[in-house]
Amino acid sequence: MTSLETPRLLLRQWRDEDFAPFAALNADPQVMAHFPAPLKPAESDALATRCRELIDTQGWGFWATEIKATGEFIGFVGLNRPTAELPFSPCVEIGWRLARRFWQQGYASEAARAALHFAFNDLALDEVVTFTALGNLRSQAVMTRLGMHRAATTFEHPAVPAGHPLREHCWYRLARDAWQAH
Repeated sequence: MTSLETPRLLLRQWRDEDFAPFAALNADPQVMAHFPAPLKPAESDALATRCRELIDTQGWGFWATEIKATGEFIGFVGLNRPTAELPFSPCVEIGWRLARRFWQQGYASEAARAALHFAFNDLALDEVVTFTALGNLRSQAVMTRLGMHRAATTFEHPAVPAGHPLREHCWYRLARDAWQAH
C-alpha cells in the first residue's frame, strides 16, 4: 500500500475516523454543487469504503488526505479507474474533493501533483485524464495549473441522469512526456 507525502500533506489509507468528516463534506451543498446531489451518510460511507478497498487491493486510489502538521482530514485526492463507460475509456483519472474550509489554499494542486508523480513514475502510465461538469471552474483551474490540457470535445456523463444540467462534462488530459517536460 502506497502513501504519498508533500511538504504540507499526507495522502494515505482511509481510517474509520475519516468517515464522519467525509460525510460532512459530502453533505455540503457547495462542495457537491457540481454533482447531481449531496451524499447521504450511508452513501458517503460506501464511497469511503470503496476507496479503502481499492487501496487495499491495488495499493493506490483516492487517498484520504490530511494536513501533516495537525493530522486533520481534509478530503481525498488521488487516482481512479472510472467504472462508467466514458468516451476516453479505459483510463486512469485524477480527482479531488476537499472540505470547503480547505479550498483556495493550494492543497488540491499540491496533492494532485504528488498523485501525478506517482501515476507517471511508479505506475508508468502514459496518460492521466480528469473530467468535470462544465460549470466547475474551480476544478478546471486546478486542472490547468497541473499542466493538463482541455480536450476539444465535451461528453454527456453516463452516471448523470439525462436532462440534468450537470450531465455535460469537459475533460482534460496529461501525457507522461508533457508532465516530465512541465
